[in-house]
Amino acid sequence: MWNRRYYYREKIKKAACWALIIILLPYIVTVFVNGPKIVTASKVDEMTIDVKGGGKMPVEKYCIGILARDMPAEYEEEALKAQAILVRTEVYRAIRDAGEGQKLEKEFWTEKQMKLAWGMRYAENYRKLKNALESTAGQVLFYEDGLAMTPFFNLSNGYTRDAKEVLGKEEYPYLKIVECPEDVNAEDEIQTVVLGEKDIGTMDVEVVETDSVGYVLKIRVGDNTISGEEFRNKYNLASSCFTLQRYNGKLRVTTRGTGHGIGMSQYTANEMAKKKKSYKNILKYFFNGTEIKEVTEIVKGV
Repeated sequence: MWNRRYYYREKIKKAACWALIIILLPYIVTVFVNGPKIVTASKVDEMTIDVKGGGKMPVEKYCIGILARDMPAEYEEEALKAQAILVRTEVYRAIRDAGEGQKLEKEFWTEKQMKLAWGMRYAENYRKLKNALESTAGQVLFYEDGLAMTPFFNLSNGYTRDAKEVLGKEEYPYLKIVECPEDVNAEDEIQTVVLGEKDIGTMDVEVVETDSVGYVLKIRVGDNTISGEEFRNKYNLASSCFTLQRYNGKLRVTTRGTGHGIGMSQYTANEMAKKKKSYKNILKYFFNGTEIKEVTEIVKGV
């Protein structure tokens, strides 16, 4: 009787084992052919990528270089964490969109550039940025089923811009007008540039169209009409939120804010962090409608 029970028990065990093998077989074959697709959040940023001007490097090191270039290292910890997630999301979008053999082109600071910029504070600042990446390891911003677009800039004119107005696209409904009252009190909020005859000549210059918060969308220069961003880039202006004033044959351009004005204002993010707002609160404020997810959920797609 005992032998018969043992016999049936062993038969059941073998049947269960075979059933498990059959269920897992497609996954085993996939892993054998393509390598494992499941990567822990703590390891995903160690993935090696090819970067223009930097060669092969881990995602984390590349992100630190971008973070160092794009945001002051002395900013608050929670603001740096928010920025780290925006940078990581941007990098994984670039990885997803890059063709085979194509190098990522987002500019970043090398360790040499960081040392030149930070001097004696290099070790402290590097550790601070590394901590911001590690404490948000693998986290990216999602909108619906894909990676969100995550623009950021230094300082607004008091409001962020609506992406639909600027880009003419409906696909970024989370990039809306957001109030940034702290920005108007920033030291560099208002800047003035004077363009002389060598720059602008005697051409008639007129703002043709602005968006809802005062950034220039179109400007006429002589017989040509160009975008506010083109005019800004051509004359190295702080932002495309500007007013014009002619005097003595010159053109005075007064700007408000610094940067393109879409997405997260880094200055306001830092002020929010000073008020004990978490990086999650900051990202929700600027990218309402998105959610933070683990990049491991989409690493198969990149």
